[in-house]
Amino acid sequence: MVRACMPPAPATAAAPSNMSSGRRVLVLGGTGRVGGSTVMALSELRPDLNIVVAGRNREKGTSLVSKLGERSEFVQVDIHNASRLKTVMEGVDLVVHAAGPFQRDDKCTVLQAAISTKTAYTDVWDGMDYSWRAKYFHEQAKASGVPALITAGISPGMSNVMAAELVRAVKSENGGVPERLRLKSFSNIAGTGGAGPTALGTSILLLGEDVIAYNKGREIKLKPYSGACNIHFGKGIGKKDVYLLNLQEVKSAHRFLGVPTVDARFGTDPFIWNWGMETLANFLPAVFLRDKNIILKLTEFVDPFIRVIDGIVGEHVAMRINLDSSNGNTIGLFTHNNLSVSVGYATAAFALAILEGGTKPGVWFPEELEGIAIEARKLLLQRASQGAVNFVMNR
Repeated sequence: MVRACMPPAPATAAAPSNMSSGRRVLVLGGTGRVGGSTVMALSELRPDLNIVVAGRNREKGTSLVSKLGERSEFVQVDIHNASRLKTVMEGVDLVVHAAGPFQRDDKCTVLQAAISTKTAYTDVWDGMDYSWRAKYFHEQAKASGVPALITAGISPGMSNVMAAELVRAVKSENGGVPERLRLKSFSNIAGTGGAGPTALGTSILLLGEDVIAYNKGREIKLKPYSGACNIHFGKGIGKKDVYLLNLQEVKSAHRFLGVPTVDARFGTDPFIWNWGMETLANFLPAVFLRDKNIILKLTEFVDPFIRVIDGIVGEHVAMRINLDSSNGNTIGLFTHNNLSVSVGYATAAFALAILEGGTKPGVWFPEELEGIAIEARKLLLQRASQGAVNFVMNR
């Protein structure tokens, strides 16, 4: 076991030689919880960056840039306005798309605008259908010389890279054959973990989808929020119940890491919220759970109550990845006391990897070698695990 295998990187480490200072980064959804955390993390990790905060709320945006200083500015933009997006992207080196939720969207407007303007791109997409729709634009991005990294947050995102590193270690260091990959994640309070109504809306929208998993190479569909397991997430979290959910990492890990059996589970706290999620999955019609407008209105209504509970019980997030191989079992474990802060660091880590030339032109998932090269994974995980209570990679 290698504990804390990658020591935290200095928050303001010098830029690599292939990354010039003064690069301009546009963060869409920058006034939201995830986007705002990403902006703060970018500013901390790379204080020489020029950051453009984009969102709909001018008051929040102005307040945020006042904290960041002279290297930041706010622009008001609607991500569904393609012409406005292209205008805002002029002179930008990278666009970070954090304006979710992405479930039920049938267009990739921001990605298409980035390709059109030849702007590097990354996002925190967490919907399986939406992410594979984005993959459709791979050849266009490649022809335009645009590096695009999708599903690049914490889970999916950091979890994909952790899984890729476990698979690589099993194959290269132990000569083993990967057989089964199990991805488990946990956060306090009905999936918000302090990240706001968007994250909660994402969790509920997923209850309207069949769970895609793989068993010995065969795709199977399972009932959402079923198959409960009690999993130990390590010090500070302990044992928690997690349930099957249609998480993006499953399909991409199966395809690009070559693991024949893959599934993913998610759970939250207090336990009453898991009961609530089970109830919604079992008794509400799928057509209701798939209605984005209804779900977002519901989450906006309950969000103030959930934030109160967040303040009482905390905003922890944890991920545990188990890889079974012909040579035994390996584990990756990550724990952080604040989900919104940790996802900010993770998203910023992917953004910096792109700026430093770690992503080739095309549309890539994080576990693909062209998305994040093996030699770039160490620094990425160092940055993404800033402030982690526990980070373990068992090889």
